[in-house]
Amino acid sequence: MRSRGKEHRTLRAFAIILAIVCLIVIFQLYATLMVAAILLQIAFFLAVAFFLYLLWRERRGEISLWPARAQWAFYGAALVALTNLGLYFGARLFATHSLKIDGLTGVAWLLVFPLCGLAIWRAWREQHTYY
Repeated sequence: MRSRGKEHRTLRAFAIILAIVCLIVIFQLYATLMVAAILLQIAFFLAVAFFLYLLWRERRGEISLWPARAQWAFYGAALVALTNLGLYFGARLFATHSLKIDGLTGVAWLLVFPLCGLAIWRAWREQHTYY
């Protein structure tokens, strides 16, 4: 026999979201919401940077044995991806005007991540392929 609480989990989740939205509108907490959004953006950027740091720290001994070209490609791609995120969040948080990422600029901004991922993967794969 099912309990009443487990029947409509999605409906209950939407009701909670609706209650939070109503509280924000009733008490006019728009500024607080913006501060929370900014803090979440900073936390996301720091989480990505920390994740990349942990990956590097775990494999730095192995990476130091690679040829210089592979190290430059690996570290350069990670730095470009992190800089791409940093410029976006930095422009949104600290600049007087926001960085508009739409149209061709948005496509170029989004293409940086898979290209950097491909460079990192190829550098790593090249060092782990045994003929």
